[in-house]
Amino acid sequence: MLKRVLTTVGGVVMAGVLATACSAAAPAEPNPEMAPRGTAMTTATPSRQDLTDTVSLTGTVAMNPVFGIVAPVAGQVRYLTVKAPGQTPTVPTRVGSVWRDGTPHAVEVPAGATFAGRLTDDRATVPAGMPVASAKLAGYGIVAEIDGKQAYRIAGNLASVRAQIDSGPGPFPCKALGTIAALPEGTVPEPPPAAEPAGPVPPSGAPEPPPDTATEQPAPEEAAPEGSESTGLRLVCTAPPGVRLINGATATLQVVTARAKKALVVPVEAVAGTQGRGKVEVVEDGGARRVVDVTLGLSDGKVIQVRSGLKGSETLSVPGPNLPPGPPPQDDPSGSK
Repeated sequence: MLKRVLTTVGGVVMAGVLATACSAAAPAEPNPEMAPRGTAMTTATPSRQDLTDTVSLTGTVAMNPVFGIVAPVAGQVRYLTVKAPGQTPTVPTRVGSVWRDGTPHAVEVPAGATFAGRLTDDRATVPAGMPVASAKLAGYGIVAEIDGKQAYRIAGNLASVRAQIDSGPGPFPCKALGTIAALPEGTVPEPPPAAEPAGPVPPSGAPEPPPDTATEQPAPEEAAPEGSESTGLRLVCTAPPGVRLINGATATLQVVTARAKKALVVPVEAVAGTQGRGKVEVVEDGGARRVVDVTLGLSDGKVIQVRSGLKGSETLSVPGPNLPPGPPPQDDPSGSK
């Protein structure tokens, strides 16, 4: 009886060995969408948070820095002759107007600064937001030079600037002045002599001729003195009262260019691409993976906003997918290497 039991057990063991041998001889084809067994994979899930896009600049404390004033609307710019003030103005100084549809829109230098020159020709047609005049701040300011790549991110987004003086006070809010284009420092030249009238002068008290309906006819304003060429791009801002500034001290400026509330974000390492459009790799419950196109937004260097393409409940592989390689170089039909 005992012998029969041992024989049965031995048969079972033998069957298991044969099954293992067959499996080794004909391995199953792996699923190409599955990660190989034993592969360590890091994953992440989208989350929501407030996000800001910032640009860091290196600046210097400077005395009487020059900054630019932009056209408030699109139209024809007409300058006024501005006399040098006897003291620092405590109210805005009107330096000209931009005329649109028969209505003047004032161009003003803010209080605490003086007119330094014009940035375009008198009676030139300019778009809204174009720098048309420069002003010189009376006192200390922080000046940061801007390169072309930073200009498009900063232009029109100067509402929030914070500064830190190296080995000094800060961080503190720094009020941006004007735009990022301005004239170099210097005195305003004397106005040119008045031009001779082109036609007969109407008698005193005669009514003005009606404006031409086909073209805008702004009210006459005296031409401004000539200005010099515009400088490179620069950001000028002022510190709050009580912050001690020393001429020539270096500073770091942080400019917030955009904000997003409760943005859907993922780690930057999970995305292939950083601007506009990108790709992420979604890991399914069974381990299969698929590449998804996404539209990208702001980034703080650690996470990046996903504007569309994800619902927010997906699991993403980290690092993200590799972009496919480009086509191989074509052989030269002439046969040259």
